[in-house]
Amino acid sequence: MRVGVLTGGGDCPGLNAVIRAIVRKGVQEYGYDFIGFRDGWRGPLEGATVPLSIPAVRGILPRGGTVLGSSRTNPLRAEHGVRRIRDNLATYEVDALVTIGGEDTLGVAATLSDRHGIKCVGVPKTIDNDLSATDYTFGFDTAVGIATEAIDRLHTTAESHMRVLVVEVMGRHAGWIALHSGLAGGANVILIPEQRFDVEQVCAWVVSRFRASYAPIVVVAEGAVPQQGEMILKDGSHDSFGHVRLSGVGEWLAEQIESRTGKEARTTVLGHVQRGGTPSAFDRWLATRFGLHAIDAVRDGDFGTMVALKGTDIVRVPISEATARLKTVDPALYAEAGVFFG
Repeated sequence: MRVGVLTGGGDCPGLNAVIRAIVRKGVQEYGYDFIGFRDGWRGPLEGATVPLSIPAVRGILPRGGTVLGSSRTNPLRAEHGVRRIRDNLATYEVDALVTIGGEDTLGVAATLSDRHGIKCVGVPKTIDNDLSATDYTFGFDTAVGIATEAIDRLHTTAESHMRVLVVEVMGRHAGWIALHSGLAGGANVILIPEQRFDVEQVCAWVVSRFRASYAPIVVVAEGAVPQQGEMILKDGSHDSFGHVRLSGVGEWLAEQIESRTGKEARTTVLGHVQRGGTPSAFDRWLATRFGLHAIDAVRDGDFGTMVALKGTDIVRVPISEATARLKTVDPALYAEAGVFFG
C-alpha cells in the first residue's frame, strides 16, 4: 500500500511529529510506502510531491512548522478540483491519504471521503483548539505557553511605566488561547469571541487596577467583538475558504482605553509567533500518538474517520462529525476567570 500525507491550513508546532510517527510505524510494522504532498491540498491538486521515508523523517520531531509545507488551498473551489485530485492520486498510485489539518482542511477531507470515495483519514491540528470531537488538538499547548511567557514579560514593563498593555492573541471564533494564557499569565481582563465585551466595563476594570497601584494587562482574542460594533478587521480580504483576515482589535481597544481613561495604553500583537518554534513536550506526545493511531486507521480500512483525544485515549470519529461545529468556550468556564478582572 502507498499512503499519501499532507498538512494543510495554518502551520503549528507538532506537525512534524505526526509525519514522523505515521512513517515510522507504517514502514516498520506494515511495510507501507509513503509519499508527501506539498503545501496542503495544493499537492494532490497539482501533483506536487516529496518522497517520505524513515531517513527523511529523522530529526524532525522537535522542529516546528512542517517539512511538507502548508497552504490554505481549497480544491473544492478549483476548476475540476476533485477530478484532478483523483487523477493525481492514481498517477502516484496512492491508495489512501492522511490529511493533517483543522476545520477547513478536514472539511475538504470529509467531502472527498463521503461524497467522492477518496480514502481519507484525518488528524486534528489547530492552535485554536476548536475542533469539537477532540479534547485537545496539538499545537494549542505550545501556543498557550508562548502567549503566557509573553504576558509574564509584559507585566514587568507595564509596571515600570504604569501603562496599560493590551495583548492580542490568536482565536478567530474560539477564545481558548486567550482564556488559558490570560489565566496562566495573571491578566486583569480577558476578552474572547464567544462573548461580546463592553468597552466601558473594560475601562472600569483598568481604572480599578490602577487604583490598586498596579498596571493592567488586557488579553484579547483576535476575534473578540465589542457589544456596540462589528468585528475589527485588518483588511477586507478573504482566503480560499472565505475567512476574512483578522487582527486589529488589540490596537483599537488600546486607543479606546487611552481616550476614555487618560491612561497610556500600548498593544502587543503576538500573531504568528504563537505558531512558530519548538513544540512543547505535550504537543510532541499528542502529535506522535495521533500519527500512530492514524496509520492504524489506514491499516484497518477505517476511512472517513479522524483520530481524537478523549481523556487519555485516542479514539476515531467521523471526520464529518468532527468538523460539523466548533468547540467554543463555555460561558461557565469563562465566568470562572471573572474573579480576576479589574
